[in-house]
Amino acid sequence: MDHKSFKEFSQAMSEYIANYLENIRERPVLPTVEPGYLRPLVPASAPESPEKWQDIMEDLERVIMPGVTHWHSPRFHAYFPTANSYPAIVADMLSDAIACIGFTWIASPACTELEVVMLDWLGKLLDLPKEFLASSGGKAGGVIQGTASEATLVALLGAKAKAIRKAKAQNPELTDYEIISKLVGYCSQQAHSSVERAGLLGGVRLRLLDTDERHRLRGDTLKAAIEEDKKAGLIPFYVVATLGTTSCCSFDALEEIGDVCNASEVWLHVDAAYAGSAFICPEFRYLNAGVEKADSFNFNPHKWMLVTFDCSAMWLKDPTDVIDAFNVDPLYLKHEMQGSAPDYRHWQIPLGRRFRALKLWFVMRLYGAENLRAHIRKQIGLAHLFESLLLEDSRFEIFSEVTMGLVCFRLKGTNELNEQLLKMINGHGKIHLVPSKIKGSYFLRLAICSRYTEEEDIRESWKEISTLACNLNN
Repeated sequence: MDHKSFKEFSQAMSEYIANYLENIRERPVLPTVEPGYLRPLVPASAPESPEKWQDIMEDLERVIMPGVTHWHSPRFHAYFPTANSYPAIVADMLSDAIACIGFTWIASPACTELEVVMLDWLGKLLDLPKEFLASSGGKAGGVIQGTASEATLVALLGAKAKAIRKAKAQNPELTDYEIISKLVGYCSQQAHSSVERAGLLGGVRLRLLDTDERHRLRGDTLKAAIEEDKKAGLIPFYVVATLGTTSCCSFDALEEIGDVCNASEVWLHVDAAYAGSAFICPEFRYLNAGVEKADSFNFNPHKWMLVTFDCSAMWLKDPTDVIDAFNVDPLYLKHEMQGSAPDYRHWQIPLGRRFRALKLWFVMRLYGAENLRAHIRKQIGLAHLFESLLLEDSRFEIFSEVTMGLVCFRLKGTNELNEQLLKMINGHGKIHLVPSKIKGSYFLRLAICSRYTEEEDIRESWKEISTLACNLNN
């Protein structure tokens, strides 16, 4: 492909993307295709000769779009948001063009150095304690992981390495296997499934602890579990506190948990994957109180801060244990500047890494903190609008306190009644919701996901739910 062809295609694709996003509300949220729909639409084998750009562009609508779930539709209310903005899209284009693999500083110095600075910018926006920031002059700093799931696993493996080293110092006769068999970590029953999965991948047991009436893990529950396990000869080593759980956006009692972890010398990781973006707004930082007691903290700008996937920000007060856990240092990856700047390959699971800091740089500069805060506040306001509409209808009840951009609700009645309602909502295809269940109660989740969602969209979504509920009763 020559330069002229690339220029034409990139312009055509840019125009297509702009049209897609500007007209996304006209597309159905959910596709109606069946599994295997795509194979008959394309040839059985790759072409021998090059095809025309125009043919590929035409096939986007014929082959791809019928099978797309439109996450940025203003009527997409499932899961949590996945962020999107023109600055982030353009930054990803530049990252793809530069195409560096920034596993060491020398592999592309700007890739590493911009990431160091952007994680400091971002940490300051969240008002994280200086002990987490590279600019503090200590060992601390931030790193961009692919997902919060990766951050949870990285923290667990760092905590595991630290616990093994400590146990060997106290009991030199113990083998690694004997120590690992005694390790135990903890999280709330409402923690994301990736926390339990991190335990499986890390080869350690993980206890899911009960929550209070507000679906929060409390300090006394954690303390009792740690004391019980110590008496049984186990070694508590890792705790995950969730701020903004996936099921209902509850917030674990971080200050209480932090005190217990600090007293027991247990690594505390804070998973604020969704809700962490809201901490750029001073009025929501009370939900992050106690973060200074944590060893690591993570949230996803790619969920709610207008940065496209993937971009998961993680901070470590002391990355030494993570670096030691991952440090394999062959000659071909060494360089003369080693030790003078982070080699981020030691801070993550994969070796390779994209130039993801560009997305943070573009978004923070082209929006500014004031507009990022306005985006968060608007979406929380829309959630409260839906809450108010729902509370006006005596058939419904709120399941969990609305603090962020998520409303958990249900029809008064049986789980089966609510399951039928959800089936009707998603079957009708005008909006898209997903359910959850806590302590036997089945409920529906409505998340404010799209940056295109406006007040009239929320009213339309409520009208759809209310109308289908009437049909259900009839």
